[in-house]
Amino acid sequence: MRYILREDPKGEWRMAEVDDAKEAEHLGKVERELARYTHPLFDWQARNARGGVEVIIVLKIKSIYDEPYRLQLKPREIESRGFEWDFQRQLYNCLHDYLVEMFTRSPHIIEL
Repeated sequence: MRYILREDPKGEWRMAEVDDAKEAEHLGKVERELARYTHPLFDWQARNARGGVEVIIVLKIKSIYDEPYRLQLKPREIESRGFEWDFQRQLYNCLHDYLVEMFTRSPHIIEL
């Protein structure tokens, strides 16, 4: 049996038992949802992470931008009835943010 620290709804940290079956279920659900998406510029994968599932997004063209983008999904988000729609919105927002992070020059970047 494993335990981790989790924040409760009141913002207090408590020891919580980890449910391996639930973690596997959450990961499977995210992987199935990711499998519904294909993009010519990006690859993605999901993995179990502390407190949920992490989606890692990388650019398919190596050496242009090698930093991955990470999206953390909490169990309550994955268990939500509207998960598929919420996930799509989050994925699209992340892809937008990831592209913006790739700018090497813009008015908002301070040049030294």
